[in-house]
This record gives sequence, structure tokens and C-alpha cells, in this order.
Amino acid sequence: MIRKIYNCKKGCSVESTLQIISGRWKSVLLYHLIFDGELRYSELQRTIPGITRRMLSLQLKDLEADKLVEREVIQEKKLKVVYRVTDYGYSLRPVIEMLYNWGENYNQRYAGKLKEEFLGGS
Repeated sequence: MIRKIYNCKKGCSVESTLQIISGRWKSVLLYHLIFDGELRYSELQRTIPGITRRMLSLQLKDLEADKLVEREVIQEKKLKVVYRVTDYGYSLRPVIEMLYNWGENYNQRYAGKLKEEFLGGS
């Protein structure tokens, strides 16, 4: 995926941030790694049941490339791979926490209504 990150006018910084954390899974992965701590690949898969193995791998690679997450391979009897948020990734904690809080508020405010609206077609 080619991303364009601009050094430009007012508002462009928001676009840059959204390009880095956008998508269905990146912010969710960041949430779990920030608030749950270091997790193994299999633990991430169990924590986010809707994500495919391929998508999990791609999203983690993107987050690694952006220096938000680091991967460590631990040589044991069985190879162990763990992921953790970098110090730079932790700088997103307030953003991810605000997204979580806003979503919680939204879900409580409209609990049950979204499904009805979608199914009802109005």
C-alpha cells in the first residue's frame, strides 16, 4: 500500500494521522497492545475474532513499518513471536483512548437503534 503523507496546509496533519491508524483493524490492534500490553500473535487473533490471519499479518507489518509496534522472536522449544507498542506508539494512547470513549458513548446512546435502522431501511 502506498501512502501519501504530506507536509502541507492546515488539516493535513489529521489526514496523515488517519492514514497511519485508519482501517478496520490498526486502531483496534493498537488499543489492545497499548492497554493489554505485549501479546503473542495467537493472542491477538483470539482477542480480535473477526480478523483473518492474513489481515492480522498485514496490519502488524504496517504498524511495524510506521514504528508504532515492534516484533520480537523468542527462541524457545517452540518459536514465540510477541508484539508490543513502541515508545512512539504509546504517544497515540490519548488518541486511541478518546476513540474508545467516544465509541462507548455512541454505543450506549444508540444501543439497538442502529440495527433497527439498517434492517428497516429508513
